[in-house]
Amino acid sequence: MESQLTSLELCAGAGGQASGLEQAGFGHAGLVEIDPDCCKTLRLNRPEWTVHEEDLNPFDGKQYKGVDLLAGGLPCPPFSVAGKQLGKDDERNLFPAAIRLVDETRPKAVMIENVRGFLDAVFEDYRGFIKGELKKLGYDAHWRLLNASDYGVPQLRPRVVIVALRDDIKDNFEWPTPSPHDAPTVGERLHDLMAANGWRGAKKWAKRADEIAPTLVGGSKKHGGPDLGPTRARAAWATLGVNGKSLAEEAPERDFVGMPRLTVRMAARIQGFDDAWQFHGRKTAAYRQVGNAFPPPVAKAVAGKLREAMERRTVFPVAIPA
Repeated sequence: MESQLTSLELCAGAGGQASGLEQAGFGHAGLVEIDPDCCKTLRLNRPEWTVHEEDLNPFDGKQYKGVDLLAGGLPCPPFSVAGKQLGKDDERNLFPAAIRLVDETRPKAVMIENVRGFLDAVFEDYRGFIKGELKKLGYDAHWRLLNASDYGVPQLRPRVVIVALRDDIKDNFEWPTPSPHDAPTVGERLHDLMAANGWRGAKKWAKRADEIAPTLVGGSKKHGGPDLGPTRARAAWATLGVNGKSLAEEAPERDFVGMPRLTVRMAARIQGFDDAWQFHGRKTAAYRQVGNAFPPPVAKAVAGKLREAMERRTVFPVAIPA
């Protein structure tokens, strides 16, 4: 039996990408994450995983040399339009650490997720720098803006995915094809959860919530609380019949009247998590983990294509004697 492909994941968060990699057939050699709540979530779901609860900058990757895939969701603030877009000058920019770890681990492929702001014109030179540094190490890098709703996630969530493949397999990779079907609506995805306590208005609500969700915003420990994002995001949720000003502990009761709030489990479904995936902490901490996650179905789609590239054998034409 062929051995399982392995991954080392950087800035693993609450396990969105990790779950997707697992579904694509990758085993986890190690995961690096600095946030204690996220680390507890990872251990809660997969006690057998090796979770390094530490800062990525001093992390030594030499112990993982030869891992098949180096993956991660690097911090978004350096490139987010919601921030100052300081890019390489932002102290939270972890691309230098990631490139160092590529050198230390020498994987077959690299997969990094970031916000769409990474593609802004102001970062053209930095994108070129990253591509050049990876080229020096023997990797061919590409990036693409992928929308989660194209892969069955009921949410408008555009994210940049950067892939870099070792020169000997770079021609084997193809980007995943978007689903030919529309993503389910919020109503379709959440009706059963909204009706869990017998709410008589659940069916009517689901019919109203007939679009995909706006982008879930997790915020940070300094900014963002137990709500579904800034004013504009909450207004978008209101058009779907959802009160985005706060989160609920449970589904609406039988005779509830008004706009329901989402629970953490409902938000996790909107993000593409399997219902079995648990989140450590109270609702504010748990929702922050959900809102900042990489949707597992998108991670699975890209990782599946990387797996195919690694496993595809290059066939050379055989000369037939005259």
